[in-house]
Amino acid sequence: MFHPLFDHIHKYIPLDENEKQLITKKLKYLHLKKKEVVLAEGKVCQANYFIVKGCLRMCFFDDKGVEQTIQFAIENWWISDYTSLENGKPSGFQIQAVEASEVIAVEKAIQEGLFDEVPKLERYFRLMMQRGYSASQMRKKYDYTLSREEQYYHFSAAFPQFVQRIPQYMLASYLGFTPEFLSKIRAKGTRKIS
Repeated sequence: MFHPLFDHIHKYIPLDENEKQLITKKLKYLHLKKKEVVLAEGKVCQANYFIVKGCLRMCFFDDKGVEQTIQFAIENWWISDYTSLENGKPSGFQIQAVEASEVIAVEKAIQEGLFDEVPKLERYFRLMMQRGYSASQMRKKYDYTLSREEQYYHFSAAFPQFVQRIPQYMLASYLGFTPEFLSKIRAKGTRKIS
């Protein structure tokens, strides 16, 4: 059941069988129902989550009570509130299963211990953080350089798997649209931005 995680890690660092067994003993495998919350807003984030199967999202509620989705994660992606996880402070976000999902949870204390026992894991997680930060920077750039419509077409071309799996209201929230605006864009037909 942990094979997808080890396959993913292997793309970045090698692990021997002893290291895999050591890591396996410390992981938690979770089966989540659709809409199940793994991190509630106001609670301290305790783990980093690797998606084996399914889709999770991170969201918050603005001062008007409107739900704002800021991140999605599907198979072979990580998701966590890193600010809360690192600082031990209450989270301003919620992490929820968009669909029935299977995830591997790595609790913070366990992860820190694993870095001591399998030091090369620190390199793997550093690379994951760099990739995540890079994606965040590009998303911010697109906010400034692409029109709303162009953002949708770019996202659709880059991540077609999301467009098929995510409810329209969540996708609209992620892109900063109303569901009605997204419907209008979709009604125009498909085109791609390169």
